[in-house]
Amino acid sequence: MDKLVSKEKKTSVLFVCMGNICRSPTAEGVFRHVVRQAGLQDNIKIDSAGTHAYHVGEAPDRRSQSKARENGVDISAQRARKVAQEDFDRFDYIIAMDRSNYSDLMRLAKKPEQQQKISLFMDYAKDWNNTEVPDPYYGGSNGFQQVFDMIMSASQGLLKQITLHD
Repeated sequence: MDKLVSKEKKTSVLFVCMGNICRSPTAEGVFRHVVRQAGLQDNIKIDSAGTHAYHVGEAPDRRSQSKARENGVDISAQRARKVAQEDFDRFDYIIAMDRSNYSDLMRLAKKPEQQQKISLFMDYAKDWNNTEVPDPYYGGSNGFQQVFDMIMSASQGLLKQITLHD
């Protein structure tokens, strides 16, 4: 049965970066926005987390919030959390922002079926040659706009993947 049609189970997506204050909360917010525009907000559960506990409980970086807001997306209510072991069973898609976080997630996943859920976010972006979403934390505001644009492209591709294949 198609997961998007099923009332019993929503498709679930977890976005993951290192600290859960820049890339993954932006991805959560942008993907939520794209899903809402498609009218599928009742069918897809969306969350984000970090592989490290550096910022647990904190709001997204102010620069990420600002860039998202400039692009019509509000991520201010999100709070950082660390990936939990149960996430590997709770989510259908576990999306890493870069290879380092992908490797961390592969090590944390205990079973092969959990590892099969893990992918790189840029694998879903058709308009970019990048394989990773770069961390804008130590850069200027241009980096945050580029990250937003990359995430928007990958979000559209991911939604297409989910609606066509689940």
